[in-house]
Amino acid sequence: MKAERKREASAQRRIGYVSPEARRYRERSTVERVNGRLKDEFGGRHVRVRGPGKVWCHLMFGILALTVEQLMRLML
Repeated sequence: MKAERKREASAQRRIGYVSPEARRYRERSTVERVNGRLKDEFGGRHVRVRGPGKVWCHLMFGILALTVEQLMRLML
């Protein structure tokens, strides 16, 4: 049984198969990194305004700044 699993894993690596769990983990960790940066570097942790409209506006400015920074990294 162990040898069969090993052969199966080897065959999957050869053809470039990525399991659905690995794909979901990779996507989830990407999203978590973006959320962490938004909170730590772009003011998403402590919002000091009141009202859903103002909070939304402040968070969108943070997302805009994060997007611009990522685009600048791609261009350089």
